[in-house]
Amino acid sequence: MSGFSTARQKMVDGQVRTNDVTDRRILDAMLTVPREAFVPASRQALAYLDIDLDVSEGGAKRFLIKPQLTGKLLQAAEIGEGDNVLVVGCATGYLAALTAKLARQVTATECDSALAAKARDAFAAMGLANVSCKAAACAEGDPAAAPYDVIILNGATEVTPDGLLGQLKEGGRLLGVAAESRPSRAVSVTRTHGEFGHRPLFDAAAPVLPGLERAAAFVF
Repeated sequence: MSGFSTARQKMVDGQVRTNDVTDRRILDAMLTVPREAFVPASRQALAYLDIDLDVSEGGAKRFLIKPQLTGKLLQAAEIGEGDNVLVVGCATGYLAALTAKLARQVTATECDSALAAKARDAFAAMGLANVSCKAAACAEGDPAAAPYDVIILNGATEVTPDGLLGQLKEGGRLLGVAAESRPSRAVSVTRTHGEFGHRPLFDAAAPVLPGLERAAAFVF
């Protein structure tokens, strides 16, 4: 096995399986999709560490959320083979590429247009024809491809993402890290009869996505 292949296997065995991710489809996707392909060359040696990995190259910081959180969110999302999925704040596209292995169609958004272009290049290089990426603010989502069965945040939110919740279909669910209070937690929000039910999943932390930050409080 190559160095990256070995690191990928260790990531799945040591970070993902040990955090109760048992869905075979997710494990297979994480063993197949090369995380290093979504990381700048200067940081590829860090690709399989259990960290939120900075993939920005100038401008605002953008991250791939840590592998164990990635796997746990995907498992909690219960993505079906026929599902239409939105991945918000995808950065260079790793989470979206994994999701494309599970769903019928994946739309990804990224507020940094240069990173969105890198994501599209990575998808093309991997031959993933069922995933696209557009440059858009995280809070906007992509109404054109809605409604979605599943929406996944590649990060945390400090506010209720009403614009995204409105793009869920009936019975659809949004997964991400809610950081409105401490401790922050991964949550699943399900749309039922036009109402939204929140279910906490587990304690988790992730970088807050641009545009989903809490408004700064006024200080005298």
